[in-house]
Parts: sequence; structure tokens; C-alpha cells
Amino acid sequence: MGLGIADLIVIAFLVGAGCLLCSIGLWAMLRQLLSARQSELGSRLDALAGALKTLEAKVDDLGKQPEEPKIAAPVAEAQAPAAAPLPAVQSQQEVTPEMLVVIAAAVTAFLGKKVRIRSAKLVRPREAVSAWSQHGRAQVHSSHNPRARF
Repeated sequence: MGLGIADLIVIAFLVGAGCLLCSIGLWAMLRQLLSARQSELGSRLDALAGALKTLEAKVDDLGKQPEEPKIAAPVAEAQAPAAAPLPAVQSQQEVTPEMLVVIAAAVTAFLGKKVRIRSAKLVRPREAVSAWSQHGRAQVHSSHNPRARF
């Protein structure tokens, strides 16, 4: 008892019709879902636009500077005392112990381990340093190959 060609055609027709009905139903559900999402997003966008307008109004209010009270008669301004002269830069050739402590703390913070400064000296200002000495110093520093010591 085998299936005839007519039975196969009917089965194929029924499967095709079922697939077509399912796809139509899914498209309808999808359109309904999309319209619901669009209306939800529209209402959220309107709420955000309202909140933005409120914030812009607050920013405008904060941006306005209050008017200064008007003074009827000009007040004589007190003469400000002359600023104290700045202390002269130390021209010592020796680094103070406080500076050594600050330098050691900075290097310790940078490297993450305690360091000991063996020597330090002040160098003349950059304008007074010759290009030759500056280049020599750069070569000396670049020639060092620090090893990790544990």
C-alpha cells in the first residue's frame, strides 16, 4: 500500500498552505509588535524632550548672572599694599635635606619600592647650560642599563 502521486500532491499542497498561513500569521504578529514598540519609543522620546527642555531652562537660569547692586556714590578704593618681593632663588651648590626627602619620596612613589639617594647637586638653569654638556649628560644617561635588583 503505497502513496500515489495524487496523495503526494495533496500532502505537498497542505504543507505549503500551512507554511504560507504560518508566515502570514508571523508577519501580522511582527507588525503588531513593531507598532507597539514604535508607540512606546515615541512616548519615551516625548518624555525625554520635555526633560531636556526643563534642563535647558534650568541651565539658562543658572547662566544668568545676578545684577550687581548699584552704588549711589563711588567709594574710594583703598590702596593695596605693595606686594612683597619674591625671595631670591638659592644659588647654593648643595641640595638641602628637605629637597632630598622630597626627591626620595617622589622616586619611591614612582618606582614602588624604597630608594636611597647617594648624591644630588643643583645644575645651573637651562639657559646657562651649554649644548655640549647637555648632550654629554644625555649620552651618559642613555648608556646606563639599570638591572632589576631584588
